[in-house]
Amino acid sequence: MIKKISLYILLAFCVFFFNAQVFSQTLGFGCLGFVGGYGGVVYQKYNAEGLNNFVKYFNEMKADNLSAPIEEFYGAVGYRVGINFFRATLESGIIVSAKGYYQSLSRTREASETVADASTNYKYELDLKNWAIGFDVGYNFTSYLSWKIVDGTINFNNVNLTNTVNSPGNSDVTKYKSDSGVIGYTVGTGIIVSLVKDYVSLEGLAGYTHLQLEDIKTDDGISFMDQVPENGNFIEAGGFTAVLQLNVGFPL
Repeated sequence: MIKKISLYILLAFCVFFFNAQVFSQTLGFGCLGFVGGYGGVVYQKYNAEGLNNFVKYFNEMKADNLSAPIEEFYGAVGYRVGINFFRATLESGIIVSAKGYYQSLSRTREASETVADASTNYKYELDLKNWAIGFDVGYNFTSYLSWKIVDGTINFNNVNLTNTVNSPGNSDVTKYKSDSGVIGYTVGTGIIVSLVKDYVSLEGLAGYTHLQLEDIKTDDGISFMDQVPENGNFIEAGGFTAVLQLNVGFPL
């Protein structure tokens, strides 16, 4: 299913990109449109079924000694930086863009356990990083307000979980990671408000991100999910994604 969706996105990207090149003389600003960069903040939800099964097991096993249980993992916050390889407005008002970006999200959970007047602190840091390529198609309502009808990307994900245990006189760090480049996708829609016409704009996006990950392992091949009584995928599914970013463009 993911491979089919990825193929459709790539095909659509090629069609829109080359069509925009064919009609480049009618774009109205810059003979080839605009190239530019962008950056912003991202919030992404996900269903970390396997990880949260571990959290439940951890809380149950240490319930009598924890100052507070570890919270479950359900969302992460971070940043996105990217480049619009090509952005053009056709005579019809349709906006076509080809882009790529790097995104880094994280969520940290902590707990403290006290046994015989000695305290042990547990820290679990989940990092979701990805590279993405994609395209978007929008429509200009006015010279200052546009609707991004569809925004689609293929994501190449790298997921890491760092477990740090600090006890009196000792600190132990275990790092788990996914295989490189786990494929997912994001589809969404949004609004673009021009701050400096054609050059600077503020963009808000909302959509869905698909992400599924069976397991993560240490460099020695030790599986994280092997220690979870109730199995399932480490991350079962993605979820709602929101982005607020600033775009800067330059004419070609």
